[in-house]
Amino acid sequence: MCINLKIVTRAAVPVVLSVALSACGGGGAKVESINTTTTMGQELMDLDASYKQGLLTEDEYNKARKKIMKRYDQ
Repeated sequence: MCINLKIVTRAAVPVVLSVALSACGGGGAKVESINTTTTMGQELMDLDASYKQGLLTEDEYNKARKKIMKRYDQ
């Protein structure tokens, strides 16, 4: 029995591509990754320093502080 490799290859390529692409999240999936190199303490100290220097309003400071705390709470 002789198998023609061109036919097998042509048939296998679409199957392999469809399997590989289906593992990419389906096109509409939301993928989110957050990488930080600082600690929560360092971020809060930097935020506090910015606030004390007048770079942030009190409202901006409080919102940013809550956001930092929430991110590390997970």
